[in-house]
Amino acid sequence: MIVRTLAEAKASGRRIVSPDNNWESTRMLLKNDNMGFSFHITTIYAGADFRMHYQNHLESVYCVSGEGEVETLADGKKYPIAPGTLYILDQHDEHILRAFSEMTMACVFNPPLSGKEVHNAEGAYELEAEAIES
Repeated sequence: MIVRTLAEAKASGRRIVSPDNNWESTRMLLKNDNMGFSFHITTIYAGADFRMHYQNHLESVYCVSGEGEVETLADGKKYPIAPGTLYILDQHDEHILRAFSEMTMACVFNPPLSGKEVHNAEGAYELEAEAIES
């Protein structure tokens, strides 16, 4: 059994801050935990507005707190995000996430992230990245 607290994970080097200061993510469960997915608690900073396109991963995102919107670029549809909302990028959807206030999100990635990923120029995570040790 693996047991981790958010505070322990943040203190252990599992907290990653985006180079563009849009978000920070504490990677609670990673590839080297051998569960087949990764689980993250991510804070999207108020005012953030950025494009993502996870070409190598599928992601599900549950909003715990805060408000914003996600826009799918293929059709221009905008979806409000508030506590209790789950959005699922099941088609590698290219999208823009906007945070109207600071948002806390619970995120699941498949395949799992290794730990130190940040978005590349296309808004994706590379399939293989430097791992965080357990």
